[in-house]
Amino acid sequence: METPSKDTKNRTTNPGDTISEEPQSIEEKREQIAVDAPDITGDHIVVPTYFEVDEPDGEHKALHHVKDAEEISDVIRQARVDENGERVWW
Repeated sequence: METPSKDTKNRTTNPGDTISEEPQSIEEKREQIAVDAPDITGDHIVVPTYFEVDEPDGEHKALHHVKDAEEISDVIRQARVDENGERVWW
């Protein structure tokens, strides 16, 4: 078993909750996982650290699941489904 480093030994957050000081590409952020564990019901839960969204100008943006939670909620609220079950964005 690997001994935790001094930096991670007394950490009060999950590793996926922290934001890297180094600049990262969308691809690097896309690969990060905040939670990968069974929950209390026994279901296996995987939560990405970043959620990728499309901006109106066509750019992609990575939103951190903690720092940008309010913006993620706003994006989700914009999603609507029409009578054919197709997603319509407002």
